[in-house]
Amino acid sequence: MSFRPDHELHRRRWSRNLGLGAVLAAFVAVIFALTIVKVSRQDDQGNPPGQSQATAPQAVLPQAGQASPSTGGQP
Repeated sequence: MSFRPDHELHRRRWSRNLGLGAVLAAFVAVIFALTIVKVSRQDDQGNPPGQSQATAPQAVLPQAGQASPSTGGQP
C-alpha cells in the first residue's frame, strides 16, 4: 500500500504553520528574556535597581490616635 503524494495545498499550509510557529516561538523567547532580565536585576528584597531598603516604600500604618479601618473606626 503506497501513500499518495501531498497535495500542493497541504504543502503550503504546512509551510505557513511552520512560519507561524517560528514567530510564536520568537515572541515567547522575547517575553521570557525580558522576564529573566527584570527578575535578575532585583535585590534580595525584590527592590528594583537604585532603590535600597531605606528608600523602599513602607506600608502605611495609622498614626497614634487615628482611627484604624480594621477596628471599625475605634481609635
